[in-house]
Amino acid sequence: MRIKNKNVLITAGPTREYIDPVRYISNGSSGKMGYALANEAKKRRADVILISGPTNIPQPKNIKFINVVSALEMFKEVKKYFKKCDIFISCAAVCDYRPENFAAKKIKKTGRAISLKLVPNPDILLLLSKSLSRRVAKPPIIVGFALETDNLVRNALLKLKKKNLEMIVANKPEAMESDETSGALITPKGIKHFSKISKKRLAGIILDEISALQ
Repeated sequence: MRIKNKNVLITAGPTREYIDPVRYISNGSSGKMGYALANEAKKRRADVILISGPTNIPQPKNIKFINVVSALEMFKEVKKYFKKCDIFISCAAVCDYRPENFAAKKIKKTGRAISLKLVPNPDILLLLSKSLSRRVAKPPIIVGFALETDNLVRNALLKLKKKNLEMIVANKPEAMESDETSGALITPKGIKHFSKISKKRLAGIILDEISALQ
């Protein structure tokens, strides 16, 4: 699929799941990969929408940018644009869980242990993939990311099949805040490994692979 003039929806960065007004659960995602993908897609004259959790990266120019904080906020915004996109790249590191209850006031330190009950967040990628009707003439190309600490390729392949993706990019936690990344790009046709390349370069490779899809 050619990227030019296509509607490309990308998620990036972490989410924050607040416990009280000052504390939250999150992860170390920098957002660099998602922003690199958005900028590269724009260079290829795609119409890009970037939905991002909190990052320290300047907002990209000439790209529709939507800032969110929590997984539920991200899910709400993604659903607005998913049906009209040609390509969806789910690059955000969405928190799998959120606190069941939010404390309206700061939880005071007492010196005693406290318990925090967590509930699952929506699996955005899985739910959107399942929402596609088989009757849709041209469903969007869906690309996911898999962050794994072990069995990188095997676990990514399981996600590729479970979520019915055209492609998944597998990497390890050390890539989260780095400008470089290593891992594997996996499609139903095969596996391409990459090692210590810039995220900007990987963005180009990913979009080249998408362009090659029919």
